[in-house]
Amino acid sequence: MRNITIKCSLYLLVGLSAIAWFSLAYVSGLDMSKVKDFFGLVPKVVTIDLLVIAIFVKWGWKLKMFRGWLVPFPNLNGSWLGFIYSEWKNPNTGEKPPPIPVMLTVNQSFFHISCMMRTGEMESSSYSEGFLIDPDRQIKNIAYSYTSKPRTSLSDRSIPHDGTAVFKIVEKPKLKLVGRYWTERLTKGEIILEYHAEESLEELPDDFRDHPVTEDENRRQ
Repeated sequence: MRNITIKCSLYLLVGLSAIAWFSLAYVSGLDMSKVKDFFGLVPKVVTIDLLVIAIFVKWGWKLKMFRGWLVPFPNLNGSWLGFIYSEWKNPNTGEKPPPIPVMLTVNQSFFHISCMMRTGEMESSSYSEGFLIDPDRQIKNIAYSYTSKPRTSLSDRSIPHDGTAVFKIVEKPKLKLVGRYWTERLTKGEIILEYHAEESLEELPDDFRDHPVTEDENRRQ
């Protein structure tokens, strides 16, 4: 898939350069059979190519018309809301904790992506991220490693730690992320998120923070 995307990018760039070259020659009334006129357009063509590339990298890659054949990964920018289903068990009762409301904010550009996850008790930020895309094998994942920092008031029972999360990207019929996580504290679990808003929120919405646990969510434990 990556090779196909590179080929498409090169073909598109060559085609764009050719169109720019002949368009400039036509407008300027130049004779392309003359070496001086032909190579004299190089600076202008390169400038046009760089301008188009800059526009594409800044905004164009988000357009659905480029998905698949030119841009292999989806646009995940925005805020995602859902629940953490931890496999941790209370040593005193043997029970798992109820689903934990969580928000993931994604800041994505054409060349970079960062993930910030927040609950009512902790905040975790990614430091190594990447897409795992292979349409031939029906794989469409995003994975990242992160550092989690609990609120200062909880430092007596929860310490900063590192972990890794892997999400399957589901686009149809509804946009969501279904994944799992594990940490150096030997805890693990499942995270299910649904797309909430294009805006990157900085804390969980109040109405979601106090979201009542439903019967279906309880059964996931």
